[in-house]
Amino acid sequence: MKVKYPNVIVVEGKMDKDLLQSFLDADIVTTNGSEVSRETIEYIRALSKTRTIVVLTDPDAPGKRIRDILNSEIAGLFNAFIPKEKAIKKHKVGVAESDKATIMEALDHLMLETKEKKSSNLTMNDLFELGLAGGSDSAAKRKVLENKLHVDQVNGKTLLKRLQALGLDRKDLEEVLGNE
Repeated sequence: MKVKYPNVIVVEGKMDKDLLQSFLDADIVTTNGSEVSRETIEYIRALSKTRTIVVLTDPDAPGKRIRDILNSEIAGLFNAFIPKEKAIKKHKVGVAESDKATIMEALDHLMLETKEKKSSNLTMNDLFELGLAGGSDSAAKRKVLENKLHVDQVNGKTLLKRLQALGLDRKDLEEVLGNE
């Protein structure tokens, strides 16, 4: 029995859509690759006026490019992130290489892309002091946060933006990092 999912899910291609439709009863839009057409953007924009849109792209550079294009063109999109290590099969990386549990977990932890920041006094200096940026092991520490907070693999600057969007402060980060 398929799980009813109320939101529109945007994926990259047919393989992603086919996998999701094997266990979800949902409306799914494909971008047909990283060159997102103006027609697709306008269609998603029109849908976003009456439906919640969730962007679920591959955890690779083309997937990030698609996500960035859509988020810059259309306000109020939600983003679901699949960890790269859970999206690899036969040397391919993508949503279609993930399993149902991983996808459902990503869909259960959505992040709203927004231009305005929630109340967060978090600064880049906090990330430096917590070892999340500028250190030899910063990528490993960011990975802990990425997994616990369900955000995509990012550099320090983008992590700061996402943490601010979540409304997190330094105390929140210390708590997450302290529970490793």
